[in-house]
Amino acid sequence: MESGYITALAALGGAALGGLTSFATSWTTLRVQMKAQRSASSKSKRQKLYKAFIDGAAKTYGDALINDKLETTGLIDLHALVSRMRIVSSQPVIESAIKVVKVITDTYNQPNKTPEEIEAMISDGSVDVLLSFSEACREEFEQGLQI
Repeated sequence: MESGYITALAALGGAALGGLTSFATSWTTLRVQMKAQRSASSKSKRQKLYKAFIDGAAKTYGDALINDKLETTGLIDLHALVSRMRIVSSQPVIESAIKVVKVITDTYNQPNKTPEEIEAMISDGSVDVLLSFSEACREEFEQGLQI
């Protein structure tokens, strides 16, 4: 083989290797960016879901403290949110949400609280039925979602 052919083949091989390296780098970078974007989107969706649950649970729990009549609409909404959590959330978050709904349901079956009793509950912290749920959510976000 002539030296001209060897030089040409070496140049083509180098160009092909350079192109392949460039492609691999671009592909890897794109995959990492897409994964980060999906993760951020997932986190944002879960934050909105948890906010809706906290808002709904707080309102429904407040209603349960002062009313004997079961507020089915609020409870149905909470169950729907828990079902959505089963799709996108970690097990500790789901379990905490189920406990919150159970506490709310049980509260409807108890006598109504007087303003004085509610003040006492606020003072001793027993009114905060969402504490374990909030902590589970924060832990999930700190650790990254591991389903």
